[in-house]
Amino acid sequence: MLAGTPVILLQEGSERSEGSEARRAIFQTVRAVAEAIRPTLGPRGLDKMLVDSLGDVVITNDGATILQKMEVQHPAGKMLAEVAKAQEQESGDGTKTAVLLAGELVRKAEDLIAEKLHPTVITRGYQLAAARALVRLPSLGRPVGPTDTPELERVASTSMISKGVAAYRDQLATLAVRAVTAVVDPVGGALRYDRKNVQILKRQGGEIADAELLEGHVLEQEALHPRMPKVVAPARVALLAGAIEGKKTEFSEEIKITAVDQIQSFLDEESRLLDRMVEAIEKSGANVVITEKGIDDVAAERLARRGIYAVRRAKHSDLELLARATGARLVARPIDLVTSDLGSAARVEERKIGDDKLTLVSGATKARAVTLLVRGGTQHVVDEVERSLIDATATLGVALEDGRLVTGAGASAIELAQDLREYAATVGGREQLAVEAFAAALEVVPAALAENAGMDVLNTLVELRRRHKNGEPRVGVDALRGTVADMSTIAVEPLREVRQEIEGATETANLLLRIDDVIASKRSTPGGPPPAGGGASGEEFA
Repeated sequence: MLAGTPVILLQEGSERSEGSEARRAIFQTVRAVAEAIRPTLGPRGLDKMLVDSLGDVVITNDGATILQKMEVQHPAGKMLAEVAKAQEQESGDGTKTAVLLAGELVRKAEDLIAEKLHPTVITRGYQLAAARALVRLPSLGRPVGPTDTPELERVASTSMISKGVAAYRDQLATLAVRAVTAVVDPVGGALRYDRKNVQILKRQGGEIADAELLEGHVLEQEALHPRMPKVVAPARVALLAGAIEGKKTEFSEEIKITAVDQIQSFLDEESRLLDRMVEAIEKSGANVVITEKGIDDVAAERLARRGIYAVRRAKHSDLELLARATGARLVARPIDLVTSDLGSAARVEERKIGDDKLTLVSGATKARAVTLLVRGGTQHVVDEVERSLIDATATLGVALEDGRLVTGAGASAIELAQDLREYAATVGGREQLAVEAFAAALEVVPAALAENAGMDVLNTLVELRRRHKNGEPRVGVDALRGTVADMSTIAVEPLREVRQEIEGATETANLLLRIDDVIASKRSTPGGPPPAGGGASGEEFA
């Protein structure tokens, strides 16, 4: 009220919550999301069945997929989904751990706020604790390189052990290691891994054990004409963005023909145009041509007559990958093609996989590419194998780029928590309570692993703390055997994965803790008038 006149700040229908009410809603949302993820952690974790508005079903154990398909509406829940997304993009795996840690940090902060500790003090303590943990983390690592195949297979196996393909993880881990080590490149004295160089091709039928590694890039199209060669070696590859066919007008046109010889003239001109295109391809020296658009049947027959292997309607992403791998330039029109535009590959062949005929381009000269062919009895199984291999190969790439591994199964978390408890005593002030809370939050990972394995959580944590205090930094939760053991030869993770978990969880928790006012604008109806004042409407949340 201003001099008896009400001041309206928000449009009609907006919702606002402040202070403790806003924090309570945030804390409840974060707890709900974290608790939904918690049962999926570890080798004894369970799967989620997610059904979207169209009735499509996804069965998965992958954290990022679960949060994406859940379509959480509350902004705090969406922030946790962003934590998982960032974790997956940065390190390939560790999404569930990052979300669990963020949720536990918020839950511990809720207890501290109930004890009258100010959120700013808590966030300051969390920042100190995270910085200390990240300084201590490298000392827990050990080196790994491209020739350390057993270690790399353990990294891939650890990534897949909690997923639906766990029974086949040894075979899939071997394939993932072969794929990643085949395409990793030394750049400036360091190894670099490009995820685009590992293609995953799904084919329903057979079983998971039928998965195989193909040396090269696979196009889901076969040779266009039955008379074309089935194998071309060596291959000189032309990549075309345009079509090899008569030019079609942009608008509908009508041609009036008044004499029979005009029909023949029209057909002859179209034939000459196709001849010029085919001759330009042949003159360039290409013996393989791949187009993003169509190829006329007459042109296909003439290409086959010249021994040229042709593929039409390839995906643009495939053309871009082949351009990098073979050194070819993508050309708009066939008549513009010259020899310098061609790329090179050792072999291009048509291969039958299952019931389909595909094109395999192998032995590219500029960059190697490999394809993981995954099989499964149902589409749900094939999709889960694909998700598992995407995570495993990305995690392997991170491990090779950084060259450092740490022990998983909660071992690193317990070691860092122990160090933070000692560090907290040196911090002093109220921030010390926040540092201790951060240390306790780190133990949510081994606690969840033990809980999902049916172990006694309290006894497990006590045993872990005792053994780490006695100088056993690699002891973690062996969920498959239901005990506490040295996990350094069983569960290993890239150091970057753990670092990203700590950074992402801490930043998100601190952002949420500093919020004391949530304003939700009224959702506009489709086709309805814009909100008063011309501002953009927001979105309701539940």
